[in-house]
Amino acid sequence: MRKFVFGLVYTALLAGANPALAGTVDILGLRAGDMKKLVVHDTPAATSDAAFDLADGAGKGTLADYRGKYVLVNFWATWCAPCRKEMPQLDALQREFGGDDFEVLTIAAGRNSPEGIKKFFAEAGVTSLPRHQDPKQALASQMGIFGLPITVLVNPEGREIARLRGDADWSSDSAKSIIKALIAERAGG
Repeated sequence: MRKFVFGLVYTALLAGANPALAGTVDILGLRAGDMKKLVVHDTPAATSDAAFDLADGAGKGTLADYRGKYVLVNFWATWCAPCRKEMPQLDALQREFGGDDFEVLTIAAGRNSPEGIKKFFAEAGVTSLPRHQDPKQALASQMGIFGLPITVLVNPEGREIARLRGDADWSSDSAKSIIKALIAERAGG
């Protein structure tokens, strides 16, 4: 019991003393299971303005195009076994929570043919995620993406607030609680 009370007091003090978390939802306290790998930054970090290829040859995009909402940016590849495991979970997250306040953005980093991406999504049953690409890894390298998958949580101001290296259970109660809390904060409570 004493450890539990100490943990609560410590978490409260940490959130209160941390200007990046003060006045915002405490996602640190919502992490459990695989989500404990989600590293929440003390201070939101700049993201890259490097362009990536939009799906189906629709032109170029940047992370700035998604400002105004929380964005879960997942860097992945067709050859990545852990990516295959988590992609349907990210798809379900987008179907459940995607909208004006939140979006899952998937970007295939490196050599991934458009046909290979379509096949990967079809085999995994993915229907709600974009098939964007970063073939020369301009965005990935500027964002410090080394190894896949890596998922980056970007705030509505376009700054990175958290990062998870490796795969995770995005269908977990913890992942959903984090996304719900961010959406509620964005919507004003």
